[in-house]
Amino acid sequence: MTDTIPEEEGRPYWLPDWLYQILKWVGLAFLPLLGAFVHSVGPVWGLPHTDAIVTTIYALGVLIAGCIAGSQAKASLSK
Repeated sequence: MTDTIPEEEGRPYWLPDWLYQILKWVGLAFLPLLGAFVHSVGPVWGLPHTDAIVTTIYALGVLIAGCIAGSQAKASLSK
């Protein structure tokens, strides 16, 4: 994995590829699933502040998606 996409495309990304792939998986798959899970089972198990926890999980997902979008925007402007 490299810090840029393949040279023939020539668009450097703000995030290294390995970090982009991890953040994409965490932000777009894992955190939404974790939020839904906590929202479902939290009240059943008596987890305190379930709404605050779920909101924080979803906010982290949005933050990560923003980083991914920023990386994509930088690459698009570099063309």
